[in-house]
Amino acid sequence: MKEFPIPVVVAGPGSQPEEDSLQYLPMPDAMATFALPIADVEADPAVLAEACAVVEQLRDRMCAAPLGSSPIPVIELLDRDADVVRLLNQTMGEGEVSIAVRGSAQYRIQETVFASVWRVREYAADGRLVSDALMACAIPPIVQQLALDGATLECAIPERSGGLMNSPAVLAEIAHKAATRKTGDAAHVVNLTLLPMSPADMDCLVQTLGVGTVTILSRGYGNCRIGSTRLSNVWWVQYFNSMDTLILNTLEVCDMPEVALASREDHEDSIERLGEWLQVMRATEAA
Repeated sequence: MKEFPIPVVVAGPGSQPEEDSLQYLPMPDAMATFALPIADVEADPAVLAEACAVVEQLRDRMCAAPLGSSPIPVIELLDRDADVVRLLNQTMGEGEVSIAVRGSAQYRIQETVFASVWRVREYAADGRLVSDALMACAIPPIVQQLALDGATLECAIPERSGGLMNSPAVLAEIAHKAATRKTGDAAHVVNLTLLPMSPADMDCLVQTLGVGTVTILSRGYGNCRIGSTRLSNVWWVQYFNSMDTLILNTLEVCDMPEVALASREDHEDSIERLGEWLQVMRATEAA
C-alpha cells in the first residue's frame, strides 16, 4: 500500500494571514441633554415675578391642553416689557429643533430647551417684528401651512435614459402616493439608502422634486435635516452622524415627518421641568 502523505498545517493564533479589518462608520459621540436654564438671579424682582407669571401661565395651559388638542396654548410676548422678554429668552433658551422658511413669509421658529415649547417670531416685509409667541404643540401649525405654499401635485416623470436607473420608478411611486394621500394617513417612506441609485438618479430626484419653502434641522444624537419639496406633502429626511456623513437618506410622503414632532412624553416632561424652573426662581425671589 502506498503511503498517503498528510500535509502538516500549522494552526493557532498568528499562523494564518489576517483578514482585512472591517471599517465601520463612526457612531455619533455626543448627545444633547437637558440642563435647567440659568436665568438672571439679579433681575429686578418685578421683572422676575412677571417672567414667572408667564411661565406659570404657559405650564397651566399645557396641563389643561394635552398635546394634539385644540386650541394650542399660545402666549404673545410682543407687548411685554423688554426686560421680561430678555429674562424669558434666558429661561427658554434654544433647543434641538430649528426651522427656516424661504419665500415672502418671514418667520423665525425655534424649539426652546423645553421640548414641545416653541418660540415663533413673525416679521413684516420691512423687518419689523409683528408677533413674538410662545406656543406648546408638536410643531407650530404654521410650518405645515408654509410647506404647502406653492406646492403642487404635478410631477413630470422622466424617461429612463442618460444613466437613470431607479429614479423614474421612485418618482412614479412618490407622485402616486402624494396624489392619493388623505390627511392623517400613515407616512409612506422610500429608503433611498437601500436602493441602487446612480449619481444621475439622485440629481434627477433633486431636480424633479425641487426645493420647498421649509427646512427643519433637528440636532441631537447626530443631525437630522428635513426639507419640504415642491410636491405636496413630500419631504426629504436625511440623517447624518457626528462626522456629518450621510447615513440614512429617505423620502417621506406625510403631513409632517414624525422626527420633527415633539411627542406626548416630551410635552409631559416639559410641564414637569417648567415647574422645577418656577420653584428655583421663586426660591430666588423669596431669598
